[in-house]
Order: sequence, then structure tokens, then C-alpha cells
Amino acid sequence: MTETWFGQACGLPSQEHRQQAIVRQRQLTKPEGALGRLEALAIELAALQGTLQPQARRVPVLVFAGDHGVAAQGVSAYPAEVTVQMLHNFAAGGAAIAVLARELGLPLHVWDVGSRATQPIAGVVSDKPRPGTDDFSVGAAMSAADLHAVFDAGRRAVDAACTDGADLLVFGEMGIGNTTAASALAAALGPLPLEDLVGAGTGLDAVRMVQKKNIIARALALHGEAINAAASPGMEALQRVGGLEIAAISAAMIRAAQRRVPVLVDGFIVSAAALAAVRINPGVRPWLLFSHQSAERGHLHLLDALQAQPLLSLDLRLGEGSGAALALPLVRMACALHNGMATFAEAAVADREGTP
Repeated sequence: MTETWFGQACGLPSQEHRQQAIVRQRQLTKPEGALGRLEALAIELAALQGTLQPQARRVPVLVFAGDHGVAAQGVSAYPAEVTVQMLHNFAAGGAAIAVLARELGLPLHVWDVGSRATQPIAGVVSDKPRPGTDDFSVGAAMSAADLHAVFDAGRRAVDAACTDGADLLVFGEMGIGNTTAASALAAALGPLPLEDLVGAGTGLDAVRMVQKKNIIARALALHGEAINAAASPGMEALQRVGGLEIAAISAAMIRAAQRRVPVLVDGFIVSAAALAAVRINPGVRPWLLFSHQSAERGHLHLLDALQAQPLLSLDLRLGEGSGAALALPLVRMACALHNGMATFAEAAVADREGTP
């Protein structure tokens, strides 16, 4: 693989299967449109998967972790060492996404692409170019070489997770300080007003939220011109104000789209990674399905920038892929209804025109 693998073409949804799914929905024993967005979801999955019977059974969950140099500025309510502590928690099965994955029967893969862990952690894949980013309020978060290396890690994670096939992928993240990086990315790439993006993250009070906003504003003043002038603003933004785990997720989304595997997108941070991925390779966008609108202040604006309509709004702000996992049963039910309901002809029920 060359370093430009992420610019290669993504798959295209099957318009033939989309039309066949639309026809089937019109024949099922219900008023047309009665199942609302579940109908549209099944149709979209049929097109993306290129099948008459869309499925959401084989759904690997990939959680990427990385530390952030900007955390030293006090942008999180939790100390930086929590990232590594949570890696142990993921591996031990105690994190929210681990519980949800067990309940839903999903394989959970945890990838350390940039934490400050100094020793291997059982149950965690270590594939990181460096232990955490630099403080992007005073310099670039990482080098171009580091960015390309972590992109390759994201690609490898998807290839490994899809070895036995996948109907859908869920990506999650862990990294103290990553709502700060996500806000900076959204502001730079949206472009979106910073005042609409900066939220409480892990639970900041009003004073520290203002400090967080000021730190991001300083970073954007430092890096904004270079991002805007770059041949690939998405890559430049990830290098300058991103995080290693966020960059790995952007790369993983691109790789999933190239492999024709849809992604059920999680919350604010994963959506920021999605924005970067789409800016780098616009062919990614059709492969993204959005699970929920989080309570993080900027998520709604980020969803609008991506022209996305999420399935749920539960005031979540946990990350880890938890919102996507919670939305998965809806996706499964949409598929079950599409595949399993009888048509008017099969059930000998008269349709709107009175034809049995």
C-alpha cells in the first residue's frame, strides 16, 4: 500500500438493489411509509450491501484510543491517565461499550493507536506511531509521518475486523481531551462557529468551558491559514489539531467505504472524524449512517454540516461507540421488517386498489 491509499475510490451503492427494495416496501402489508424512517433505513442498507435482504448481524465494534497533549491545558474534567485506565477497563469488559457489545453479541476490538501506555495490555492491540499527540495550542498535534502511520493503523484495524465478513461497522473512541480536538476539527473543516461547538465534554463547568474555547481559538489562529491553504484540508487539520484515535477513525471510515461496508456513526467525536474523512475522500459519505444526536453542544451543528439525520436522541455524551450500539437494534428491526413481512399478494390482503 502506498501512503495515498486513502485517496482511492470508494464503492458505490447499488441503485438496482435500491429500486428493488423500494418496490418491495410498496408491496408489504402496510400503508406505504407507515414504518417511517425504518423503511428508508432498510432501503439504504439494501443499496449499500448490494442485496435483496439487508442484514445487521455481523457488526464488529472497533474502539480506538489515544492521548492528547492539549489535555495538559485542563480542557477535561478528568486527568490524562484515565485514557490508559479505560483501556484496561475495556479489555476487562467493564466499560459501557463492552457491556453493550456483550448484550448485542458483537465482537469488540480495542486498538491503542496513541495512548501513553508503556506496557502491553492484554486484550488490546497496540499499533501506535507515538504515545499521544503534542499540545496543538502551541504547535502541530503530530507530524505528517505520524498521521500517515496512524492512518495505516486504522486501515489495518478494518481489514482485520472484516476478515470473516461484516454487515456494518461501529467505531468508538477513548481519549481524554478529545472533545477539544473534535471541536477544533469541526471549526476548521465545517467551517463552523467555535461558539456553537464547545461543550462540557466530560463535565466542565462554565468557567473551564470558556478556557477550553479560548485554547481552541488560539490553536485555530495558529493553524487555520495552513489548513485552509493545504491541498488536503482534511489531512492538514488532522495533523495540526486532531488526535491519533480520531485520525485512525477517519482512516477506518475510508477503508470501510472502499470495502463497501457501511458504518453506523457514533457521537460528536466520531462525527468529527467522519467530517475529516469526507473532506479527504468524498466517496465516504454514502457509507455513513448516523446513530444518534448526542448532548454535546456541537454535535447538532456537525450533523448539519454532514447533512445527517440521526436515528436517536437520548442525551448521551459518553462516546466509546455506545450510541451506535444502542441504535443497532433499530437497524436490525428495520432489516427484519423489510425481509420478513408478507406482501399483499402473499397474505391475500387487498392493497389500496383492492387487488388481493
